[in-house]
Amino acid sequence: MRPLLTPGQPAHFHSYKETRMKHSQLLRRCALALALCGITGAGLQAKTPDDQLVIGFSMNNLLTLDPASATGNDVVEIAANLYDFLIELDPQNTSKMLPGLAESWKISPDGRSITLSVRKGVKFQSGQALTAEDAAWSLQRVLKLNLALASPWKAYGFTAGNVDKAIRALDAQTLVIDLPEPTDPKMVLYTLATSVSAVVLDRKKVMENDKNGDMGAAWLTTHAAGSGPFALADWRAKDVLLMNRFDGYWRGPAKLKRVIMRHMTESQSLRLMVDRGDLDVASGMSAPDVEAMKKNADVVVKPVRRGTLYYVAVSMKNPTFADKRVRLAIRNLIDYEGINTSVMPNYGILHQRPVQMGLPASLPNPGYKFDLPAAKKLLADAGFPNGFKTTIRVLADPPFINIATSLQSTLAKAGIEASVISGTGNQVYGAMRERNFDIIVGRGGGGAEPHPHSSLRALVYNPDNRDEAKLTNFQGWRTSFFSPELNQLIEKAEVERDEQKQTATYQEAQKLYDSQVGAIQPISQMVDTVVMRKDVSNYQGHPAATTRLREVFKQR
Repeated sequence: MRPLLTPGQPAHFHSYKETRMKHSQLLRRCALALALCGITGAGLQAKTPDDQLVIGFSMNNLLTLDPASATGNDVVEIAANLYDFLIELDPQNTSKMLPGLAESWKISPDGRSITLSVRKGVKFQSGQALTAEDAAWSLQRVLKLNLALASPWKAYGFTAGNVDKAIRALDAQTLVIDLPEPTDPKMVLYTLATSVSAVVLDRKKVMENDKNGDMGAAWLTTHAAGSGPFALADWRAKDVLLMNRFDGYWRGPAKLKRVIMRHMTESQSLRLMVDRGDLDVASGMSAPDVEAMKKNADVVVKPVRRGTLYYVAVSMKNPTFADKRVRLAIRNLIDYEGINTSVMPNYGILHQRPVQMGLPASLPNPGYKFDLPAAKKLLADAGFPNGFKTTIRVLADPPFINIATSLQSTLAKAGIEASVISGTGNQVYGAMRERNFDIIVGRGGGGAEPHPHSSLRALVYNPDNRDEAKLTNFQGWRTSFFSPELNQLIEKAEVERDEQKQTATYQEAQKLYDSQVGAIQPISQMVDTVVMRKDVSNYQGHPAATTRLREVFKQR
């Protein structure tokens, strides 16, 4: 177990000298990247090239570029610039769908079929014409490979066995998606607009690189075959990713010639490089560094609200937490106000419901507060007048570790002695997937799709609570929270065609979850803070992480 940290303290601390040394090393690596792009030493000043965008962020979770298996927000922005989606979401109003490769679409009266009209004249970066056949094949490939990104499609009832029939091209410009099971077709459209699995691949190019029937999976790990505004030039894992402008892009060439993405994990190094002008855009800075950047007249700080939620989760496989009174006591022992005031600025906004804020079905916060007397009474009624011992698993990074130490402190006030076990994502969420934990401080939810079903399916819904069901994509299953009544409400709302009735049913589901004291208690909705130089224009961070760079330029 790593040493515990106090709330607000960075997870990793380096002296100023160490930070400057790391900064120098990063500058040398950035110089190498620029040299690879054909920029001579004359351009290596504390000012990035006028026609290139240099972005710094952590690529620790960027493991593959294959749209069938690439998970996490880090890859979404990359995919949104290398590829095209059939549909896009308005970054200002994510419930508003905009045409992408699909000029238009219509839903059948019974809600069981979607027909999309694919625009003519689009070419892949290889020169091949893009057709509805490519779009159908790209989605079929995801199901047939059955890798990580097949999950949302399987939730709609698609399988490797039925996908060829369910998703098909009627002709070069017409794509039909028949829904195998009743669901809200808007959810499918939102998934087409937000999931990396929904990008359209150059079928011919990918299959030229097929190895032993893998449909190009090995090749696509480090390559791309898209029609987007930028083409992949090079990717070196945990180092650098280079994208060059595709001049044949159907919307017209992007304003920038090149995008350079640098792998950077140290917040202080990010801050120094933005401050000096060596980076144009940075994300992943710690809250103190973001606050410092707000005082820099040459820098703009832009918060982007995401749909995912920070939460405290308990395992109901543990008999202690199976007791509703104990779960309610834990709910009363979270210092929501203190955490959101001292820890979450630039990371999140107070939110206590399992459905993200800003949707028609979103309910106001129920107003949970730290209430020690109520918690102590509940624990005594449950047979724990002196508390008990437990563990809190958490990522070693802020703000997670800071939330955990706050929770550790407030639990102790009621006699609950909680040991904090910090680790990597696999160590924390791996234990959760195996249903082998007590308490976890984590982050999750549907997030990308602006629809209540996305959040409830991810955090609450659990159709089969047996261990052997292994529904690891459902965080409700991971916590062993099982409510047939709640499942029925969520299923009813999903297929309700009347929007007002659907909204009311989703709200009823949230109230029921509140009364049943679910195993996952949201505490804050995620904010992703982007820091950029003032001369960067038209950069608009997208709530679904599909941040597109085709219109970005530098006003110098």
